Amino acid sequence: MNMIEKVWRKARADVKRIALPEGDEPRTVQAAAKVRAEGLARPILLGDPAKIKAVASEVGADLAGIEIVDPENSPRVEAYAAALYEMRKAKGLSREEAAKLAADPMYHGMLMVKLDDADGLVSGAVHTTGDMLRPALQIIKTRPGIKVVSSSFLMSCPNRSLGEDGLLVYADCVVIPCPTAEELAHIAISAADTAKTLCGIEEPRVALLSFSTKGSAKHELVTKVQQAVEIAHALAPELLLDGELQMDAALVKEVGASKAPGSPVAGRANVLIFPDLQAGNIGYKITQRIAGAECFAVLQGLAKPCNDLSRGCSVEDIVNTVAFTAVQAQA
Repeated sequence: MNMIEKVWRKARADVKRIALPEGDEPRTVQAAAKVRAEGLARPILLGDPAKIKAVASEVGADLAGIEIVDPENSPRVEAYAAALYEMRKAKGLSREEAAKLAADPMYHGMLMVKLDDADGLVSGAVHTTGDMLRPALQIIKTRPGIKVVSSSFLMSCPNRSLGEDGLLVYADCVVIPCPTAEELAHIAISAADTAKTLCGIEEPRVALLSFSTKGSAKHELVTKVQQAVEIAHALAPELLLDGELQMDAALVKEVGASKAPGSPVAGRANVLIFPDLQAGNIGYKITQRIAGAECFAVLQGLAKPCNDLSRGCSVEDIVNTVAFTAVQAQA
């Protein structure tokens, strides 16, 4: 059973409600129909019902049993506007602005999640990451004890000797360009949680990566990773986490034993924390293109799950992201 099959099985075990703010986007409509048919979640399409139904007719999607919410005419829009005003009035948001935002599909979807009318949200077929993250940070906010939202890439590698039977978690590859030591520590803790929740990795072994292993090089960039390790240990002392480690020392048993003897992580890491976004983005794409790994991206660190899509996503991408979001919501 591959990773996607495992995630689908988990999603079906406790079906969650997932809001889709791009409700009249053709791929999203098709994905919602498949999600419903496969029993992966209860999709909620947001938008003008007439447009959504017209799109469904055009693409041949069956909307039977799928909830459609019109944000402008929802019976909950006034309550959502009031809630948003209370959340943001200290930041200068007026009641009129709150009412306008509450009728916007993206903000309406976020408020549904915040107020427990949905369990998670997926967007990005049309909107940018910023379009989604901005209201997510304003409304959903971060998990208690976590200060940043970041990303993890779930990498399923043909080489089964790596990570956890070929499965590795890479972070952060999308969100924070140049994290501080404290931000790196929070990324590491979130990625370990992602490994448990989505990948079923019972024992995350987290390596904070660098071009140095255990002081083999001296540089301010190395020092930042060393400081991140100290912070992460203080925040999550129960976590198997070590660094700074070079990639080969983190993944290869013999190299880990030679370069970092006695490390609980070296040579057997299954969660890899990159020192900045350049390294993370390059690293996951090398693994994908050269090693032939399958990769799936999720956001982490939010109090409730919201996930972003590539604007070039396929219907299958949306279906799988909904399944990932549903499993995150279970946790």
